[in-house]
Amino acid sequence: MFRVFRADLRSLADEDLMALIHDGEPRALEVIFDRHGDRAYSLAYRMCGQRTVAEDIVQEAFLSLWRSGTRYDAAKGSVRSWVLTAVRNRAIDAFRRESVTASRDVADEEATARLAADERTESEVERREDARRIRAALGELPDEQRKVIELAYFGGFSHSEIAGMLDLPPGTVKGRMRLGLTKMRVALGDPPRVTQ
Repeated sequence: MFRVFRADLRSLADEDLMALIHDGEPRALEVIFDRHGDRAYSLAYRMCGQRTVAEDIVQEAFLSLWRSGTRYDAAKGSVRSWVLTAVRNRAIDAFRRESVTASRDVADEEATARLAADERTESEVERREDARRIRAALGELPDEQRKVIELAYFGGFSHSEIAGMLDLPPGTVKGRMRLGLTKMRVALGDPPRVTQ
């Protein structure tokens, strides 16, 4: 079997590395991780706000890349975009698991009454309710609008970075974001803003 040295791997394009990952070459995955791991961690951390959770999310995403490298399709976007989408999906799954766990933990009224008063502050209740309403409003958006909003607000990416990741014109990204934010304002009870 022909073996490629790691230094040689660094000169390959991401798409070529994905073919090597499909063939079971772990050093190709290392190069992909070196190229995209920092951005993946940044997205995960911005979405969840916890270092260890973000590290777990990135690890899960790259493990899925290793296990399912055959699912990568260059016609659907860049490897970077594919990696970031995997990270985004894992972060959303983590939010959902956390929501289910949290709802189980406070289901019993007696258990809630036993909590210390400083753990049940009014501001915390309001913050959780606001977060729930925002997640619900975000969940009602069409996928293309939700994706650009999540990348911008949770991922911290600029319009031009999002356009590059999704292979869209910047104007399309801005339009989708504007429509999505307007729909969220209406869903949250804020009057839509009129710009001239």
